[in-house]
Amino acid sequence: MSLSIISQNIFMKKQLVFPLVWGMCILLSTGAIAESNPFSVSGYGVINYSHFDWELDPGRRAAIDVERFVIAPKYRINDTIRLESELEFEHGGTGSTMEFDKFEEFGEFETEIEKGGEVIVEKLAVVFSFQPSLNFRVGHIIVPVGLVAKRHRPQHYFTTTRPEAETHLIPTIWHETGIELFGSLGSLNYQAQIVNGLDSTGFSSRHWIVRGHQLRFETVNAEAPAFVGRLDYAFNENATVGISGYYGDTAANRPKPDVDFDAHVGIISLHGFYEVNAVKIRGLFLWGALENADRLSKVNRTLSNNLNVKRTPIGSSALGWYIEAGYDILSFFRQPNNKAEHQDLKDTPPGMVLDVFARYDYYDTMASVEGIIFDNPRWERRTWTFGINYHVHPQLVFKSHYSLRRLATTDKNKENTFALGLGFQY
Repeated sequence: MSLSIISQNIFMKKQLVFPLVWGMCILLSTGAIAESNPFSVSGYGVINYSHFDWELDPGRRAAIDVERFVIAPKYRINDTIRLESELEFEHGGTGSTMEFDKFEEFGEFETEIEKGGEVIVEKLAVVFSFQPSLNFRVGHIIVPVGLVAKRHRPQHYFTTTRPEAETHLIPTIWHETGIELFGSLGSLNYQAQIVNGLDSTGFSSRHWIVRGHQLRFETVNAEAPAFVGRLDYAFNENATVGISGYYGDTAANRPKPDVDFDAHVGIISLHGFYEVNAVKIRGLFLWGALENADRLSKVNRTLSNNLNVKRTPIGSSALGWYIEAGYDILSFFRQPNNKAEHQDLKDTPPGMVLDVFARYDYYDTMASVEGIIFDNPRWERRTWTFGINYHVHPQLVFKSHYSLRRLATTDKNKENTFALGLGFQY
């Protein structure tokens, strides 16, 4: 069989994956299989356009990105046990795989490129619900650090892409395999996890630990676990403040045992949101520290080119925060909604919302350095963003924004971006 025929067959099989998954989800969620349907499905999608005016990259071209489409089926086995899953299609592609073969490939890394983009299983877990204050989740789960981990649908943030002060410091959406205890005590919600840790070969100057998320190999190294905790206090369903944290060693999970020292990462995040009536305010403060960052930087410089990592110096700490605020200007023109005495408010058609917003991001992925590592001012960034969100329906939003990012360098430090976006959830 010729190579072209094999390629066509592989392509045709991949083309069948999306309609098959989507069709099954619709079939199950509409109750076509059983009258009392234990299945449910939700999800969201994002499509963006961006135009760049960057002094350091004047030739950067405008781009359209089918950023992501997410399908999240669930199945309830009984009143106590349910199955959760979440499948994400990123950038319309199928991704690539990498493996380390210490025998046949003489200790080298082998990469197979299939197509740009990724298909990722972000969640695949079993949940045991005992009582509101004590529940148990096991499998591939979301790591609940930061604000995006809990609020990552397009209706949860104003800009076309997720807040940069958070996404440049920690993985989003961060998902690992492990166990979790969670529950609520009145208005206080808690989560406690033990999950597999990060791989420090992926750390870099620009994104700190983001690319330490183990996605490059078919299997994940689990020599060193990490510990995660989160507390959220909900004033009401639309106003919450909280704290989250992460701690784990990143040296033991490297593809090769090439270091003889620890490299623990510690992260703490303070976050909150207030979305009442026409007002929306959201914010986050995040700080993290990396042990032996200078020694890691030195070892990472000698990594194989085939590993596809940056091999740049790593900050011993990183710092980021942002605050965004928006107001629904249509609320000035909306008439009071007088309802009949017995009419259910859920039956009324949803109103349109036009949020005008502003956001400020500050983040430095090399907030401090160790040894002879140079503290590059390019990685200290400040961004003002202004824009509009037009919610034609609670499940559909059109976005536009203009951002002005400034680097801490003295020359060619302007990065301006205009963006349009479409987001939906179901």
